[in-house]
Amino acid sequence: MTHYDLIVVGSGPAGRRAAIQAAKFKKSVLVVEKGHRVGGVCVHTGTIPSKTLRETVLNLSGWRERGFYGRAYRVKQDISAQDLNRRLSITLDHEVEILEHQLARNKVVKIAGTARFVDTNAITVTGAAGELQTYTADRFILAVGTEPYRPADVPFDGEAILDPDDILNLSRLPRSLCVIGAGVIGIEYATIFSALDVKVTVIEPQTQILPFVDHELIDEFVHDMRDRGMLLRLGCKTKAITRVAQDAVRVDLEDGRQVWAEMVLFAAGRQGATAALNLASVGLSADARGRLKVDKETFQTSAPNIYAVGDIIGFPSLASTSMEQGRIAACHAFGMEPQAPPEFFPYGIYSVPEISTVGMTEEQVRERKIPYECGIARFRETSRGHIMGLSSGFMKMIFALETRRLLGVHIVGEGATELIHIGQAVVNLNGTLDYFVENTFNYPTLAEAYKIAALDAWNRMPREQPSTRAIADLSEAAEQVFAARGGRRQ
Repeated sequence: MTHYDLIVVGSGPAGRRAAIQAAKFKKSVLVVEKGHRVGGVCVHTGTIPSKTLRETVLNLSGWRERGFYGRAYRVKQDISAQDLNRRLSITLDHEVEILEHQLARNKVVKIAGTARFVDTNAITVTGAAGELQTYTADRFILAVGTEPYRPADVPFDGEAILDPDDILNLSRLPRSLCVIGAGVIGIEYATIFSALDVKVTVIEPQTQILPFVDHELIDEFVHDMRDRGMLLRLGCKTKAITRVAQDAVRVDLEDGRQVWAEMVLFAAGRQGATAALNLASVGLSADARGRLKVDKETFQTSAPNIYAVGDIIGFPSLASTSMEQGRIAACHAFGMEPQAPPEFFPYGIYSVPEISTVGMTEEQVRERKIPYECGIARFRETSRGHIMGLSSGFMKMIFALETRRLLGVHIVGEGATELIHIGQAVVNLNGTLDYFVENTFNYPTLAEAYKIAALDAWNRMPREQPSTRAIADLSEAAEQVFAARGGRRQ
């Protein structure tokens, strides 16, 4: 079979969700994946590998127990690169097996090769051995993902000067690491290696890291990084990177300073893997970073039968949001009305410690001139935090003064990416402060922080505004009085 209802290029989170959704509509679907195995960047070089590495490091280093046993505590004294790779291999094999099964049971056909457009209804696929096959389809969804940005003036060698893909294949662990770029990927790897007691220096041309995160949260996070010995060179641009010796790399900064390290990780962004698609043949063009412009509600490109989803359309570039984009694109492509996702989605950064947010930041609330109040809970204030030996980590909740609605939740600390979903539900359901004050949370848990933060905000909010339960009680009491008076209001 060479003609399909839908051809999906890429088998990452966006691609596989699009393919399976179309298959649920009883459509014939072909998935083209340039790698030897399905999963895309998410499974093989991005989300799953970096999070697996993080979990392995936290377990073997004893990081979570250091609150009790001191910073010198380790579960395994001599941790090697092989220790990290062993768990990674097992995890990736398991992920691929699950994805293969999902595609097979939904009768999605998959082939390995590099796709290239011939026209708006045809592509050629070049296999590993150079064989060429043409396939046609009524509709296409592009989910090719991204690849590390590799400037020509950076002398990458895969040994001492690395990109985020290279760092997953280390043969040895460095004693010192310089990370260039304080975006999500750079910060995740910088803090992961710091947990291994590697001396880490972060270089970032901007004066603040992760500017889209609530600034108070970042202040706490930066304090934590500096407290454990990480060096931050913010507002500094890199001038040159030179490998001086087998285990020495010099990074020259534009302000005249130098940073020396055994290894350098260049993590200053990614670019869409669109170069091989021959987009010009279908009237499309990518920007300087290989990203495509789409309708943000349908993910349709300017070519009506071609959609683009996932990291190649830019922010937020999350596996979770990419899955939803793939689903919505497949629904729209076949004339189905997709259920729109909620307004707010959680953003998770798997650094050490974790960061996760949902809703508006305090800066956004102030820009919109919404009267508000904040509540803070520190994990050490919870019994569970004491049991876990946590000395850092906190939750910030933002409430509107007039409506008492929850506007945003921002968490830094152990389990942040799990805890955020309680806040996500309440934000998207237009819940108020009273939900947290009046409900019971399991004890002892870190989720108690929600009640502590809510009460912290409540203590500073105007008292003349009764809670929703109080309003309901007053209304019920008024109705009882009305009935007792024979239905006559006085």
